[in-house]
Amino acid sequence: MNALDVLADAAQNLYPARMQMALSLGWHIVFACFGIAFPLITVVTEWRGHRRGDAELTALARTWARAMGVLFAAGAVSGTLLSFEMGILWPGLMDRFGEVFGFPFVLEGFAFFIEAIFVGVYLFGWDRLSPRAHMLSALPMVVSGMAGAFFVVAANAWMNNPTGFRLDDDGRVVDPEPWAAMFGPSTWPQVTHMLLAAYMVTGFAIASVYAVGMLKGRRDRRHRLGLLIPLTFAAVVTPVQIGVGDWLANVVADNQPAKLAAMEGQYETQAGAPLSLGGLYYDDRMHYALEIPNGLSLLIHHDPDGVVLGLEEVPADERPPVNVVHLAFDVMVGIGFALLLLVAVLAWVWWRHRRIPGSPWFLRAVAVSGVAAAVAMEAGWIVTEVGRQPWIVYGILRTEDAVSPAPGLYLGFYAVVVIYLLLTVLTVVVLRRLARSGDTPAPQEVDAPPPEATAGEVAVR
Repeated sequence: MNALDVLADAAQNLYPARMQMALSLGWHIVFACFGIAFPLITVVTEWRGHRRGDAELTALARTWARAMGVLFAAGAVSGTLLSFEMGILWPGLMDRFGEVFGFPFVLEGFAFFIEAIFVGVYLFGWDRLSPRAHMLSALPMVVSGMAGAFFVVAANAWMNNPTGFRLDDDGRVVDPEPWAAMFGPSTWPQVTHMLLAAYMVTGFAIASVYAVGMLKGRRDRRHRLGLLIPLTFAAVVTPVQIGVGDWLANVVADNQPAKLAAMEGQYETQAGAPLSLGGLYYDDRMHYALEIPNGLSLLIHHDPDGVVLGLEEVPADERPPVNVVHLAFDVMVGIGFALLLLVAVLAWVWWRHRRIPGSPWFLRAVAVSGVAAAVAMEAGWIVTEVGRQPWIVYGILRTEDAVSPAPGLYLGFYAVVVIYLLLTVLTVVVLRRLARSGDTPAPQEVDAPPPEATAGEVAVR
């Protein structure tokens, strides 16, 4: 096979490789959120149960621990597939830059095994360990889950802002510094954004399950607590996430101006750039968008007359697909502010009346908040990954130059689709069985009062 044939095969493989990676990452990231946030929510609930002598809280924590184990197992399968896909689909990336940014993947492997060990200890430690020892066994699980997220996101942050190496005159990597690569300019804002997103997705998702139950008439105390505890976690981090999003947008403006321009459909470099909401980008400008005058300049520079670089500064073949990035960014921000409004309603009613809002509309909003939070997170990853295109290593290595030229990538994509469909079905079936076995109310709860939770029922203050 000559060089032209290899290039042709690589070009043909680009689409299935991208689709397989997008599917794998998009599926796994949801389960990774539960692996990051669910352990802390569960152990805090258990701690409050033991501290208060509240058997209902302890039973709730035990039910959540079993669900956490199922979700961890599903996430472990998808995470393993992802680790193989990095080398199989993108050998041009790993061969050239593996020594620079591969170190976080090694550390993530250690974090995963520590988390897996202590997930097992925690799950099988009920009734076998003292309450104190059992809760202490959860701490390595909580820390390693967050550490694993840090290492993976740090590797992705490096792809957005590559540091920690030099290129010689022939384009070869010299003087690799893995530690410097792991702590580039995008690492901390991306990691913080991801960790907060994990608590939002997990908190809203768990609360949404109990909100659906309450809408069906299950007004017992377990459902009220099952809604209130995870919703409290999500409520605490949601306003913080808005501020972190502003921090990350400023980092993107400094280091990836083409991505920022695509996020807002900004073609011209101008002072006093507007903020575009909605709309479509074509003919080198936004159409049908609601524009906030000077909004983008104010957001990025905190100056209404600040200069924002436009897509005109970037060669046409190095611009990301604007409409995909712009609309995904709008979806993420729009859902984020909608969830902030939901949190504000909860905070207002709790502050005034010390109870959960009793309106069915509030419960309906909570019922859809879990899916909404997951969609917002997926949209954010679309902005991060598609906004970097056509680069797999920003400004250095194009995605089309890193893909594998090996035949049969379409078959691999179809196989991954089947695997994830089976995993999804099995996970849902097992979780539904757990829900049916764990939601039987105690006799005194059958005629429990309406959904308002009293101040004494708060598990997280």
